[in-house]
Amino acid sequence: MIEIKNVNYHYAGSENNGLENINLNIYDGECVLLCGASGCGKTTLTRLVNGLIPHFFKGELAGEVMINGKVVSQEEIYNLAGIVGSVFQNPRSQFFSVDTDGEITFGPENIGIEKKEILARKDKVITELNLEKLMNRSLFELSGGEKQKIACGSVAALLPEIVILDEPSSNLDYKSIKKLRDIILLWKSQGKTIIISEHRLWYLRNVIDRVIYMEKGRIEKEWNHEEFAKLNAEELALKELRPVDVEENYINRFFGKNSDKEEQIYDKTQNEPADNEMVLRDFFFTYHPKKYLLFRKKISPQDEKICELKIPYLKVRKGEIIGVIGNNGSGKSTFLRCLCGLEKSCIGRVETCDRNVYGTKLTKLCYMVMQDVNHQLFTDSVLSEVMLSMEKPDENIADGILKELDLFEYRQKHPMALSGGQKQRVAIASAMAAKAEIMLFDEPTSGLDYRHMKEVSGLLKQLSEQGKTVFVSTHDPELLELCCDRTIRIENGKAYEVF
Repeated sequence: MIEIKNVNYHYAGSENNGLENINLNIYDGECVLLCGASGCGKTTLTRLVNGLIPHFFKGELAGEVMINGKVVSQEEIYNLAGIVGSVFQNPRSQFFSVDTDGEITFGPENIGIEKKEILARKDKVITELNLEKLMNRSLFELSGGEKQKIACGSVAALLPEIVILDEPSSNLDYKSIKKLRDIILLWKSQGKTIIISEHRLWYLRNVIDRVIYMEKGRIEKEWNHEEFAKLNAEELALKELRPVDVEENYINRFFGKNSDKEEQIYDKTQNEPADNEMVLRDFFFTYHPKKYLLFRKKISPQDEKICELKIPYLKVRKGEIIGVIGNNGSGKSTFLRCLCGLEKSCIGRVETCDRNVYGTKLTKLCYMVMQDVNHQLFTDSVLSEVMLSMEKPDENIADGILKELDLFEYRQKHPMALSGGQKQRVAIASAMAAKAEIMLFDEPTSGLDYRHMKEVSGLLKQLSEQGKTVFVSTHDPELLELCCDRTIRIENGKAYEVF
């Protein structure tokens, strides 16, 4: 049993973020959901259980956390590894190997399990979690969802009594979320104690035993399974929570396979784009050009059979918001990277009524806001970050953009000191300063609560109203419903219109 008694905690150097007066018992074999708006203390609470607080994250801790009668703060963290297994929101942060096989066996090997037992555990985990297709792969080649599955496998190989999952569905497609639910149910049937910190609630409706709602570092409400399932969307929205009951047709419209409501996109008219249109042509790409191209550097339409991405034609309106959906590994992020000119072997081009843009010139036409915006923030102030994107730096113009995105008060702050949503807006401000005409977003609502998801939707609409064409790759049906004018599905590298 997990016992948390009279716990107060504040991170070092911070008075606001932390926990206050936490008293909670979690019983053996129980599946508990921690929910609440971003910053409410969910992740901090999980860190108390797995020992990252106080062993890794330093701060002021009062009170006591015990697992099976042992005080967590008095146990070495490696002694907790075989008892508590954690799957983080970003699985890359917990990887130690470079290949999938090595990652699954690393944990048992690290705590001194014999080789024969390690291999037996590996085989068992691969079979139980259906990981066969991911074996003998480089971790660097996996999609976000595939990395999440390997993270689950590496934790399962330790045979922990307690499993902690922090935003486990944030990078997963609908099919993978259903598989994740099956994994959680499997662990539950094995009698494991499961703690899940999550914003997406619908897939856990018939899985969890108890729900803990947190607000500003406190436990404000508890529901049992039956009470939680009865909450309607309005009641949940007031607490900044996403719906529990996402209607089946709502999910199926975007993520269910329904061939009579989809159509592969081809050039049927051969018409030139009108003044308010753009045409994307010949977006073909393979990750292994050297394997196939002996005397050429570029892929051509004739190479379609060897390509992971094969989109010969796509017409869009200027100012349109296009949702890009598809399973993990289907080619969504690859398409965005090719469209913004990051993949040099791709011959794709964007045609307008008066221009034909291709190659490195695409980097000036398009701007991509990555799923992890930390990778594209370089300077020591928000103002400098925006001015860095300008061909001719102009502080007055930069200030105007910052005011438009409610960032002006942070103009002299370091970008890395901002919240996730604020960092995202800084990346958008940089795109606006670069005068990009096509804006690309890769999973912009990953790990966001209901309120911040709506804020992202508002930002996308704002860009559309300014005449920007927006492509947004997402697994989030609520975002698609809120702001997208049309949706395309990418499957096996091909584009299909979703009606």
